[in-house]
Amino acid sequence: MIGLILGTSEGKDILSRINTFTDDIFISTATEYGGSLLKDYKYKYLNHSPLDFDGFIKVFEEKHINVLIDASHPYAVDVTQNAIKACRQLNIEYIRYERPSCIKDFKSNEKVIEVKGYEELHKKLLKIKGNILDTTGSKNLRLMMDMKLKNRIVHRVLPLVNVLKKCSEIGIKIEDIIAIKGPVSYELNCAFIKDYDIEAVILKDSGLKGGTYDKIKACLHMNVYAFIIDRKKMNYNNVFNDISKMIDYITIKYILRG
Repeated sequence: MIGLILGTSEGKDILSRINTFTDDIFISTATEYGGSLLKDYKYKYLNHSPLDFDGFIKVFEEKHINVLIDASHPYAVDVTQNAIKACRQLNIEYIRYERPSCIKDFKSNEKVIEVKGYEELHKKLLKIKGNILDTTGSKNLRLMMDMKLKNRIVHRVLPLVNVLKKCSEIGIKIEDIIAIKGPVSYELNCAFIKDYDIEAVILKDSGLKGGTYDKIKACLHMNVYAFIIDRKKMNYNNVFNDISKMIDYITIKYILRG
């Protein structure tokens, strides 16, 4: 059985292509919402809650997984590390689909600043006097709030009940929440920057399909800073940045050979 960890918009494309050959697939998503997006596709099993190392071990053994495709988000580091460790222990081939970066075209611009983590980000933000737009997602809200910046921080998050509840519980004012499903277009990014009088935007290197290119482009057009939190460097034995090449590899090695 083929195992799939899905956490990006490319997941549906990967699943659709594998469905051309088989539905003997186990899928794991981090949320119920993520699982609901796959209802029109074919698979044998769906898990829609986070799995730790022991969880991966259990499900891989139960479902007799013989190859795992990890297409989780580039910043879902714990998921990837646990999956790699579980595959290594059970002698399962691990294949990584890594969404390509799209920030190299902007690296020479002084308004585009890469930081290695939230500690470095905090130091950089202390120099910002105006409003800040945080687009890094609800998992990082506490990290932003703990900085105790004097700036107004506007948080762009998914419009889900549990996310909005979390915002309320940690003290984020309703006027500082933009609840919208991304990716957001260049034009709408520009509008948010203008309407909220933003001086700096915080984002991840989530790739073209994750909306990163349009965020940076909007920042530069509006002459505001783009602070990009770097991806954690990972070492993979078998990694693909091209879905077609990965599907060809899987098809030849695991599907056509039966």
